[in-house]
This record gives sequence, structure tokens and C-alpha cells, in this order.
Amino acid sequence: MGRLLRGLLVVVVSLLVLLFLGVLETSVSPIYRFREPAAFSGPDIFNPYRDLDTAYCWKRASLHTHTRVKGPWPVNESEAWPQEVYEAYEKLGYDVVTFSNHNELTTHPFDSTLQVNVYEQGYSPFKFHKLVFGSDRVQHFDPMVPVLASQKQFELNRLGKDADIIQINHPYRTWMGADKDHLSVLSGYELMELDSGIGTENEYWDWALSAGHYSFGVANDDLHHPSVHCAIGIRCTFLCTPSGRYEDLRETLLGGCYYAMRVPDYGDGDWEVKYAKNRELPFITDIGVRGDTVYMDLSAPADSIRVNGQDHATLALVENIDSIAYPMKPTDAFARMTAFFPDGAVIYTNPFARYDASAAASPMDNRPQQVDYLLTILYNLMLLALAIGAVGLWIKFLKQR
Repeated sequence: MGRLLRGLLVVVVSLLVLLFLGVLETSVSPIYRFREPAAFSGPDIFNPYRDLDTAYCWKRASLHTHTRVKGPWPVNESEAWPQEVYEAYEKLGYDVVTFSNHNELTTHPFDSTLQVNVYEQGYSPFKFHKLVFGSDRVQHFDPMVPVLASQKQFELNRLGKDADIIQINHPYRTWMGADKDHLSVLSGYELMELDSGIGTENEYWDWALSAGHYSFGVANDDLHHPSVHCAIGIRCTFLCTPSGRYEDLRETLLGGCYYAMRVPDYGDGDWEVKYAKNRELPFITDIGVRGDTVYMDLSAPADSIRVNGQDHATLALVENIDSIAYPMKPTDAFARMTAFFPDGAVIYTNPFARYDASAAASPMDNRPQQVDYLLTILYNLMLLALAIGAVGLWIKFLKQR
């Protein structure tokens, strides 16, 4: 019995040491000297809806969707194959469905012209997950314990080298990641996933926007179980795009002509009610900028429409109305609108932001962050020293046994 316990202790300690070494190895990173946060400013107002064309609007999309796969992973994230997932969304009135399985590129089930190379990147239990669009291969490196903002920035930079679009997923569910300090400095992404099951405020988006990090907002089911009524058709993005082909999706997602939406679980299990109500959703009929005034018209009256700006401040609030016009003050760095409907539906617009149109095409600034080479050397030497020390103690432990 004593020998068995000693053997078990050796196995447990060895596994813990290997896990520790894995954490150290995936913690290798440059250390960045991040730019100081700065509010948007300039004489012009960026209009994400400048390309609004009612001939194309709106196409309902699910961009973050999981399915059953045939790949090497022993555990599937969904019981349904891509064809089944697509058909489930089609019944709810969706026009675009992309399949973003973890660390795997999924083939479109029936139409190669609708193929979208997108995957959810990340293995860490701390859930710093990203959607990667437009890459022809999966990047597998991922920090197991992303404690530092520099680790996250290194990951965003690496993924962005061979991708068209990077989306930060479910920030509220990212342990050690949904904090203001990190989101105030990170760059290198274009999309922020909104309304990830916690609430409608999306303060984390405003943290980044208030620091001068512009991004567009999308909402998704993050679907795993299409047969569960409260898991499907509850968050979506409405795109002004001519088709679901990737070249059109890419142009639209990078241009900003879309809005995100929370949708109630109509019918509470009665699928026929859910199908019918999902085809009668309120929508934006017009949105844009006139002079310095941002405006939005809706197809149905909302209980309230709120305009949020710098530091999540409420800039305006109107009630029982189907439109809003807000004159942006010179001191307003940005303004985004949220419409709350009587049945619980919510529409989130992309932000209108101050910028200088003569100097840049948009307020989005993905310039590389500056590397602090001295701190980078010291930090990675520390990781190496910890690894050597752990191996030394492990060898000593094994010899004693």
C-alpha cells in the first residue's frame, strides 16, 4: 500500500509540474508599452451607416455558432451537424450562418460559395476567446493563464497577421479578462461581442471606446444546442450586405453598416410561436448623420431609446417613441444608441465617433503597440528561471522517491 501511495504521489506531482511548465511556456510574450488612452476627437463624425442601402437591408446573421465536427477532438461542442444547425436558423428567419467551432475550420454543409473561414480561438479555461475571420489555418498557441494585458495583446497581434477580422468574444465571461484596465489599452481587433447573457449595458464596450479603441458591435447566440429553445435565436446581428458570401461579409463587417439585437425567447418552448414572432421583429428603417446630428428611425415604437457616450454616460433618453435625433456636442467623443422595446427586444447600434476625416478613413486605430525590450527580456528570463527551478525540484523529488 505504501509503495502504491508513493507511486500515486509521484504521478500527481509530475502532472502538476508538467501543467506548471505548460503555463510558463504559453506565458512567453513581449511586454508592451501601451499607448495612453485618449478619447476620440476631431472635427468630423464617423458614420458607420454611410453605406446604408435599403435594397440590401437587413440580413439576419449568426456569426458565432458551434456544431458537431468530424475532427480529431474527442468531445463535440454540439449534438447537431452544420446542416442541422443551418436549417434550425433558417426556420427562425436567418439569412447568414457562419460556423465558428473551437480551433477548427468548418466546411459549409451544402454551398461552397458561402464558405466562411472562421473559428473560435482559445483553449484557456479563463476563456480569452476570439473569433478569427479569413484565415486559412488555425493558430493553436494560446496563453493558458492570460494574466497580463501584454499576453492578450501578443495573442491579438499574432492572430491578426493572417486574418481579416478579429472579434473579442463574450468579455463578461472572460475570467481575469473583463477588466477596465485591459480593455482600455488593448488594440488589434475590429469586433466586440455584445450582450453575452449578463445584461444590456455593455459597459465593457464603452471602456474600450472611451479609451479611444474603436470597434463595431455584434451579438450572437454562441450556439451549442439548437434544440434548446432558449439557446437559439436570442441574439443576432442584422447586416446591410448584398449576400452571405465572404467577400460581402468581410466588406460589411469592416465597414460597420449593421446593428446587434437581443431577441426574447418568444413562446417559451412553443416553437410555432417562436418562428412566427422572429419574423415580426422591429428593425431600423433609417440611421445616419445629418450635419452634427445622429439619428435613428424604427419600424415600431420603443419603450425608450438611450444614447450612451464617453465613460458610459447617458447623453440622451427618450421614451415611447419610434425615432431619435441627437445633436452631438463638440465635447462628445462618441455616441451609440440602444432601443428597448416593450416585449424585451433590444437594438444596439454601432458608435458614431469623432475623428479627422482628412487624416484617417475611420477612428479605428490598430497601429502596433510599442514593445518594451528591457522588460520583455527580464520577464521572459523570469519565466525561464521558474521553469529551470521547477524542473530541478522535480528531479530532486523523483530521486528522493
